Parts: sequence; C-alpha cells; structure tokens
Amino acid sequence: MSEPDKSEDIPDESAGKGIPNGGNAAKSKEDFDLAAIYVSDAQYNRNVYFDTSPQAVRLYLRYNHWIPKVLLLFFIVVDLSLAIFEEPAVFPVPSLYTMLVEMLCLLVFTLRLVHYAKVIPREKFWKDPKNICIIVVLVLTLVDMIIYEALIATDCYAVRWSRVLRPLLLVNVTEGRQLRRAFRSIRNALPQIFYVFLLFMFSLLIFSLMALKLLGKRGLKTIDGSPYFTNYLEIVFDLYVLVTTANSPDVMMPAYNASVFFAIFFILYILINTYIFMSVFLAVVYNNYKKYLKEEVRQLVRAKRHKMVRAFAVLQEQRAEGGEPVVKQANWNQIVKLVQPDISNAHRELLWSVSDDNNQGFIGKVAFVQLADLLNIEVITLKSRPHPLQTACPALYLSAPSRLLCRLIQHRAFVIVYDLIILVNAVFIGLDEANPLIANSEWVFLALYLLEILLKLYVFEPRAFFSRHSFWNCLSSSQIISTRFDTIIVISALIATIVNSAMTSSGTYTSRQILDIVFILRVLRLIRVVDSIKRFRAIINTLIRIGPAILTFGQLIIVVYYIFAMVGMELFKGKVMFYEDDSSDPAKAYCGNPLLKGTEFAKLNYCKNNFNNVVSSYILLLELTVVNQWHVLSSGFATVTHVSAKLFFILFHIMVVIVIINIFVAFVLEAFFVEYSVDKGDLQTSLERKIEELELSVAQEKLEDNLVNAMETIDNDQGTGQSANNKPGLMFKIASKRYRTVDALLQRMFEADLDPEDFAETDDEANGNFANPAFSSV
Repeated sequence: MSEPDKSEDIPDESAGKGIPNGGNAAKSKEDFDLAAIYVSDAQYNRNVYFDTSPQAVRLYLRYNHWIPKVLLLFFIVVDLSLAIFEEPAVFPVPSLYTMLVEMLCLLVFTLRLVHYAKVIPREKFWKDPKNICIIVVLVLTLVDMIIYEALIATDCYAVRWSRVLRPLLLVNVTEGRQLRRAFRSIRNALPQIFYVFLLFMFSLLIFSLMALKLLGKRGLKTIDGSPYFTNYLEIVFDLYVLVTTANSPDVMMPAYNASVFFAIFFILYILINTYIFMSVFLAVVYNNYKKYLKEEVRQLVRAKRHKMVRAFAVLQEQRAEGGEPVVKQANWNQIVKLVQPDISNAHRELLWSVSDDNNQGFIGKVAFVQLADLLNIEVITLKSRPHPLQTACPALYLSAPSRLLCRLIQHRAFVIVYDLIILVNAVFIGLDEANPLIANSEWVFLALYLLEILLKLYVFEPRAFFSRHSFWNCLSSSQIISTRFDTIIVISALIATIVNSAMTSSGTYTSRQILDIVFILRVLRLIRVVDSIKRFRAIINTLIRIGPAILTFGQLIIVVYYIFAMVGMELFKGKVMFYEDDSSDPAKAYCGNPLLKGTEFAKLNYCKNNFNNVVSSYILLLELTVVNQWHVLSSGFATVTHVSAKLFFILFHIMVVIVIINIFVAFVLEAFFVEYSVDKGDLQTSLERKIEELELSVAQEKLEDNLVNAMETIDNDQGTGQSANNKPGLMFKIASKRYRTVDALLQRMFEADLDPEDFAETDDEANGNFANPAFSSV
C-alpha cells in the first residue's frame, strides 16, 4: 500500500518492462497515460514500482485519483476517532457499534491494499515491509476484536490492545510518505543520541550518589515534612526533573536553607546537565540532520529524474537528420494537460518557452527532465480587465478628479492612515465597553472600514478584489493590500453590531459571545500593520513557506500522542476522578482516590489531568510536553498505582521532548536558514527572465514580497481601471510561496550541489540499489 522502505530509490527495470518507446512519432493513448504517470510521480516524488502493462497503468491511475485517497484518509481518521467512543469514552456507545465501524474501516483498508497489489509486481509487493506491516496490523486488529468481544460476553476483563497499532496505518499508507520520513529521522538520530544519553545518565547517577552521601544523613526535611534526599531512586528522579527545570528551585531549597555552600552542588549540576548536555543533544541531532539530509535529497532528486527519463523514453522521437532523440511540443503539451488539467494555455506556453529557449519546436532530455520542477513552481496568472465604471462612464471615470482620487487611494499614505485607524480601533476594543462613548465608537470604525472597501472597489476591478482564487489580494507594492478576509470581517462586524443593538434596544437576549468573537477577529487586521514592516514581513514569509513541512511534525506528534494516550488509558483510567465545582462530594478533595490525600497533586487540584478519555489524555500529554509541573503529574499517578509508573512519563519525556522536539528544532533551523538567506532557484530565475522577455511581467518595477504573497494561488485576476488599457491581457508572476510540495523545499536546500544532468543511468542506482536514506528532514 506504500512504496518500499527504500522510499527514495529509483525503480528498477523490472518495473518498466514493455515500455513502448522505440522512437516512433505516433504515440498511443497508452503511451501518453504511462508518460503522464511518470511525470506525475516525479512531480510529487511518488516512488511506486508499478507494472507498465496497460491494465496496471489504468489501475494505477485510479489508485492515484483524489477520491480513493480522500476516502482512505477519511476512514483512517474515523478509525483513530473511535477512541472517543470506546471505553474509557468521551461519548460512550455500545461496543458493538464501534466494532461495526471498525470492521468497515478494516474493509476499506483491505480493498485499498488489494488495489495496490494489483498495480505493482507481486514480488515487489511482498518485499515491501510497509505492506507487510499493514497486513499484520489488520490481522492483529481483527484478532483483538474477536477476543475482546468474547471476553466481554463472558463478563471477563478485556483490553483493546490493538488500538496502539492504529496510527501505523496512517504512517504506512502511500500518502504517509512525509510522516515516514519523520519517523526515519527519529530512527537515524537515535544511535547518536543514545551515546550522549548514556553519558548524561552516567552524570545523573554520579550526581545522585553525591547528593545521597552529601545530604542524606543531615536530617533535612522537605516543606511537607518528609525526609530529604534519603532514597537513591527518588534522588535520581528529582535530579532528572531538575534538568527540565520543572522543580527548580523547590528541589534545592532544603539544602540551600541549611547552607549556602550546598547551592554550589546544584549550580554545577544545572550547568553540566541542563545547559551543556541538553545543548549537546540538540547539536548531535542537528549534525546528524545535516549529515544525512543532503544524501537523501540527492537520492530523491535522482529518483525523480529517473522517472522523468522513463517518461522521456516513452515520448521520444528520432529526428530526421539524426542526433539525440527529442520530444516535440505537441506531445509535451499533451502530457502537461494530462498531468495538470487545470493549467491555462498561456501558462503552458510560458513553461514551454522556458524549456525550448531556442524556439526549435522540440526539446532534449535535459530540458524535458526539468518539467516536474517547472510544474512545482507556483506561477500566478493575472488577467487585466477594465473597471466596469470605465466601460459604463469613461468620461467620468477617466476625468482628472477621478484619476487624482485613484492615485490618492493607491498612495502609501492611505495605507498608513488606515494602519493607524486599526491600531486605535484595537485600543478601543480593549477598553470598557460599558462606557457609551467606547461602545458607540465601533460604529465610527465600521463606517471608516466600509468607506475603505468602497474606495478600493472604485479603484480596483471588482472581480480582482473578490477573486475566488485569492484569499488575500495583492495588486502591487505601490497599491493597497486589501483582503477578502478583511471584507468578510467588516461585514460580519457590521451585521453583528446591528443585531446586537436591535436586541439590546428591544430588551431581548444578546449573544455577547458572538460579538466578542467578531471583535477578536477585527483585531486580526493588525496583521496588515505587521506586514508593512519589511523585516517582520521577511520573517513571517519564511515561516509561512516552511509551514507545510512543519505540519509534518504536527502529524508526528499526534501519532506519538495517540500511542501514549492508548497506553495511558489502559494503565491509569479511573485512578483519578474529576468533580465539578458545584459538587459536594468529599472525595473531591482527593480526586476520588484516598491515596492522593495530602499530595501536591490533589492540593493543586490537578484532578482533571487524567487518562479517563482520549481528550483529557491528549491535554495531559501536552502538559507533559511543556514539562512545567510534569513531576507533580507523574508522582500523582505513581501514588495511585506504583512507583514504576514514573517510567511511563520519563519515556514520554525522552521520546517527545528530547528526541522529537530536537529533531523538529533542527529542521526548522535549517529550513529557516535556507528560506531566509537563499534567493530564487535556477528554474525560477529562468522562468522570471522569460516572463520579462515576453513583456508579461506583473509590473515594471520589482515587486516587493509581502505577507499576502505567501497566500497566493495559481490563478488570480488583477487590474485597476486606470491602467488596464496599458497592460497585456495576461500577465504572470512567480508566487513568493515558491514550493508546491515539501520535497521541492528540500531540493531547493541543496540545489547548488546537484548535477542537473545526473539521471542515475550509469551506475547501480538505475537498478534500484540505493541504500536506504539514513536521515530526513520531514
């Protein structure tokens, strides 16, 4: 159901037997379908060893259709969400219903797996460990369901142990490529981290022994009267927690109160273990990241180029005068239409002009291989239209006063004035609305915002202003940045204010919550003020561009949380109970468990931090990730179970805080450095140069990037009534977002180190013999 473990390997020749090339000029529909699959796989870095027979190609096209993909992800989400309804449940339902839903999910997963098995050669399917993993998960889940229902029917205690396996389906499906890379990052970071962790543990144990001998026999007491540093294992735990600073300075206060010299011991410990060792953890992860990422990206790019070479082999034709085979424009156009059906003719012609820079009507292998990268560059098509008022009343709209008004609205001063208005409005929102002056001021601000929208509609063509493709409408650096979001918020605030005023005057119920939400959304207009500061704009643009890659780690955290949540619910469910504020039950004082009487856990009223359902489990795990007071939480659960329960929380801290968070920081550092310091790639530069040569550039001056550019899409309408006649019908602009995929960002990181003519045709890599990449950024 997913590509083999060598996820960036180049498909071997067994996956391409019978490729119909031969240099013939006439290409069949099967030829175009096969070439389109290769190009699409290269564009999205899919490395599936599919069979090239016509039937397998048709099945593979259906396999990659968006409908089965969406259905698969939907049922994976449903399968994971069953934890909400299973015991211990947020919304309890009979287990029979959840079992039926899970059976349906298993059926969908099985059908998807069978579909995949029909696409690739049988020997490749059974050699793929991910497919084996999915089969094992499906079988174990079915066995667990049968055993669970049998035990429930006989009134025996039952555990749904297979629930921890559910995230493996998300990781191992074909669409989980980025998530697998994240796990591979962890796997390859562990060996280096392990040695540092051993050294850290050695330091921890030595300092714990020193603390026992130094402080254990002095009769010191903690604030609650218990002996201080007399148990070696408790000292180890307390000092481990001190590394996270969660119990600082509490843990050192009894010793510090006894003598100021004892503080030297804790200072040395914090310096060595908190600042040095924790920094070394990050340094090791980052060094490991840099070491392996470049090689993985190289393999990724070579695999992509090899796919494009195979597509070229399908479409190639021999030139009449001899020489290297080529692909003609007609065949190239047909492939682009199949791979990206929504691309405009003008955009397609622009890409061809970049590939065929000499206007020969055909391109060679090197130029053809660049097609996948060209399709991954975000190009915005802008259509210039005259303003409706210019068409209806040209004399009035083109008059001197009208042109003056348009110039004023497009002037930078207009932006500054409204930025100041937004800041003043934000201050008024934060003031007491019981004051009539403050409450009525909202009408003034709404009127000013409506006036701004109307003025911009007068200047800018309405279809450009409300373009269906552009959430934020950017027209040029010298024009006003206006947003559909801004318009929606203004109109919503106006409607809510009118409704609220009407209900207040009539004495009926007023929904303050709705109005408060609208006011909060109004404050979001401050983003526009931040965007006007160039340095802020550069930083925020960078964060937006690497956002999709960051989301991969969000998925990783969710998967790890799910596994720990399932284990935690089985270990600790019902051990800690939460009582509402109006409850008079005396058990409320100790969270429903007498063992917690007098503990810090109960005194701090942490009763709602429990594993009684998946929602509270996720919140608790998030609190543990933040690490503040995590020792109190772990000690509470150890009190109601066994002291060894602390191992669960220590393992979570090591896995999430030390390993995953450090890998995440390493990736963000590298991606941020590249995005913040590196300009456009070679292909982007070529594309922009071609746009300028054809005089299809958006503006003569260089457009400054701004925050809204990072939210642009592939098609947009633009134009002002005052200048539409001076512009061509279509213009283009490279979006500042730049990358359609995470893989494109990775390739950009090491573009200077990649040979543009390295197609992996002369070594063992052409036979799929790449070593498994050892580390990845995502």
